[in-house]
Formats: sequence, structure tokens, C-alpha cells
Amino acid sequence: MSEQKLVRNAAGRMVPAEVNGKEAVPYKGVGGHRPSGKKAAPPLATCIDYPASGNKLVPSIKDALKAAGLEDGMTVSTHHHLRNGDFVANATMDAAAELGARDLMWFPSASFPCHAGMIEHMKSGVIHHIEGSMNGPLGEYCSRGNMKGMGVLRSHGGRYRAVQDGDVHIDIAVIAAPTADPFGNAHGLTGPAACGLLGFALADSQYADRVIVVTDNLIDFPCVPWQIQGNHVDFVTTMEAIGDSSKIVSGTTQITKSPDRLRIAEMTARFVRDAGIMRDGFSFQCGAGGTALSFAIFLMDMMRDAGVKARFVRGGSTQYLTAMLEEGLTDYILDGQTFDLEGVRSMRENPAHVNTSPFTSYNYHGKGNFASMVDCVVLGATEVDVNFNANVVTHSDGKLLHGIGGWQNCLASKCTILPIPSFRNRIPVLVDEVTTLCGPGELIDVIVTERGIAINPRREDLLSAVSESDLPVRPIEELKAEVEDICGGPPAKPEFEDRVVAAIEWVDGTVIDSVRQLKAE
Repeated sequence: MSEQKLVRNAAGRMVPAEVNGKEAVPYKGVGGHRPSGKKAAPPLATCIDYPASGNKLVPSIKDALKAAGLEDGMTVSTHHHLRNGDFVANATMDAAAELGARDLMWFPSASFPCHAGMIEHMKSGVIHHIEGSMNGPLGEYCSRGNMKGMGVLRSHGGRYRAVQDGDVHIDIAVIAAPTADPFGNAHGLTGPAACGLLGFALADSQYADRVIVVTDNLIDFPCVPWQIQGNHVDFVTTMEAIGDSSKIVSGTTQITKSPDRLRIAEMTARFVRDAGIMRDGFSFQCGAGGTALSFAIFLMDMMRDAGVKARFVRGGSTQYLTAMLEEGLTDYILDGQTFDLEGVRSMRENPAHVNTSPFTSYNYHGKGNFASMVDCVVLGATEVDVNFNANVVTHSDGKLLHGIGGWQNCLASKCTILPIPSFRNRIPVLVDEVTTLCGPGELIDVIVTERGIAINPRREDLLSAVSESDLPVRPIEELKAEVEDICGGPPAKPEFEDRVVAAIEWVDGTVIDSVRQLKAE
């Protein structure tokens, strides 16, 4: 392993100067980096090379990869709308292994425990490294220094930006499509594996050299509405089942039953109300974790009581946001990901439930995006420090176990709220300094715990807005000290090797932090 050169970025973090053979740009601060140049572009194509009948069917994924010219060292992408029920990513790499491919870069929009089989492909040399979220077993594998290349974690918007800007060139994109026609038009609204929208595969379809659509519900042309346009697609193939759509509902998309977390959710909703954020025409976004879902229910009750209607809510859609739309508590859901089957039904039936993509919602190198228009966003975190910096990819033990998702992009909202327990498994969540920096404290406004609410001192307007409220507003240092008394002190610091195993990108493509290899236990 060659020696890695590290540089100090604007956040004071030591980050690699080079990532997988390419020069990296260290984080320069919020708004500190401006792009230059032109967008990337796929190679020119011609209708001469495609059937006049529009029929692009090939017998299998293996045949499609072969026809797409799969070679060693290529970048192969997949998307994650089927979440923990996805069958296509594993089938793709299994087929690549059968074709004898080596040293591929897997570029998923996210990974889940169902993708643990990728570890065998890394061990055998089929996959060189992963640039995308590495949840559970894949994160553990990377943290132990087992991956040949360096992992790169990007937000959903950061992934679109990386493809658009040419930081990542996709050789072959494989798009799981719940419904498609032989031309390659596709959507996720119907079929046995219906998952809602396919927005995370948009960049892949637009910029990849070759695009393969895989479906288990092939219909006659035209497949409408086309979320993926067949004009971008090279080959279409079928498999018996592309996934289990019931598993788009994972353990993180269930309402909490914890009394402490219900208290956190209720206090978060009260804060939104008492701070004057909840008003006619406001907007909000909440994550799919149990506390965030419970927050949505409490907020709905408060909106009914106050006679308040939102102009739009940003999804991840769930049955609760769907109920909000159908009850008339919001005009629109602008949906970036469908988190349960009620959300799929709603998107299929209701024109006010709009499918969006990382381009419209999160792309930092666009001419604006939706994220900064949202009045408040409610998100989770694994750690928060006394300077309001937050971590979402590792825990205090240093293991890489989560992806960034849309989390970083959402920090552009007018008010960012993190409802989190003050400790998990007797380990404090409030710390002196986060293990891994994912979001700078200047963009994080409010921390809500079961022991009180900490408001970033930068937000004097929020402090003033709730000064007459009975909410338990306390300094974050006081909350941290109380939690350490309960838990017997701060969490133990993990022991790392010198080697960087993963780079954490900020929304603009600069490197905000790095994850080091854990020392052997």
C-alpha cells in the first residue's frame, strides 16, 4: 500500500490529497468552492445502431453486460429504490464475475444489508472498491481495511453532482425497473416490485456510456409515465423478480415506540410550532427514522388544531405524509424517495404527489435546488458535538456503518433540527468533537434530546422566538455534561491505523473528512 498524503482542510480535518488516483479538493468551508468548466457528457449515439422496431431486448443481465462491452476496471452503477429488497445489484455483479471481469468500481446510490454478497466479489477481485454508502457488513469490511481502493461517501445530491461534473464516469449503468417496455422507457409505479420513483437512477441514465434496464414487468410500448426515458437506454432485459418491494420499508422506517423518543418527537413538533415555523404556506421535510416519523404525526395534529396548511412537504414519502396530502394538510408532496407501499400507491394515483430527483432537489452545482426553499428539516445523527457539528456515517467506535443519503443536502434548509437521544446503549451522543465530520455546525440549528433542546447560538432569531415558550431550552454543554454523568464519562476514543479507508465528500465535491482503518481488536 503506497503512502497516503494528507492535507488539512478548512474544518481542520486531515484528508487525503488523492482519492483512488485522482486529485482531491479539500473542503474550503460552506460556499467556499466554485465549480468551473462544462458538464460531463456521454458519447454521441446514433439511431443507426439501434433497432428501428425499438426492441432492445436481450436474454439476460449477463448478455446485456457482454453487449455493453464490460471490461476490467470499469465503473458499474446501480440504484437503491428497492432498498433492502433489491435483487438486481447482486445479480449484476454475479454476472460480471461469470464474465471474468476484475477490479470493477461499484457505484451504488446506496447499499443495504441485502448487498452483503458484494464482500465475496471484493475478496475475489471482481470489485476493487465501492463509491457509495456502505451500510452494515460492507461498512465493517471497509473499516477493517479490507477493500483494495478507497471508499467515497457522497450525499444523494453529491452523487448526481459527481456524475454531472465528470468526477465519476459511469461505464455501465444497470437500472432496476418495476415496469418497462422493450424500448427502455421505465417507471416504478406498477408491477410486482413497484417502488415509486426512480430518481436516483436519473444521472446514471443521462451520463453513462451504456445503460441497461432490468425489469420483471415488461409491457408493450409505451411505458408511461417514463421516469427513465428509453432514448437513453441501450439494452433491456428481464429477470424473474427484480426485488421484494415490501422491503423498501426497513427497520429505520417504523414509528418509534420508545417513550424517550416519542418525547423527543413531540418536543420537536412543539418547537416548530412555537418558533413560528408552522404557519400557512410553510414547508418541511423529515427523514424516515422512527423519531422523524413520529414528529410528522405530532405536527399533523398541531396543524389541524391551528388550521394551518403546508404548501409542500418534501419526501421520502410515507403513509403519514400521504395521509397529510389526502386530508388536505398540504398541497403537494415533492418526493425524492418512496419509503413504503402507501407512498407508492399515492404517487401512482395522485398528481399532487410529484416524483423528483437529486437534480431538482439536491444538486449543489445546479442553478438552485429545492433544499434551500424548505422552511425546516428534521433529521437524525449518530453524534453531535458542542460546536453543533454532526456525524451520520460512523458511531463513536469509528466503524463505518451508514450512508449520507440526502442528509447533507437538507442542511441548506432555513432551519435544521436534529432530534436525537442523548445517549445510545449507555454511550453519549453529545460529544466534544465528532468522530467523523459530515455536516458543519454553522448549518445545524437545533438539537432536541429527551433532556432538553439546544439552539445554536448563531440563531439568535430562534432563541428569541421561543423565549416565552415553556420548552426546555438549555446550553448544549450543559446537556453534554449531564449525559456524561449518567453514562460515566465521554465515549472511549476508537484506535485507528494511519491508513484512510474512506473519504467523506461535502455537497460541492470537496473532501470534508476521512475515515481511518480501525486497529485490529
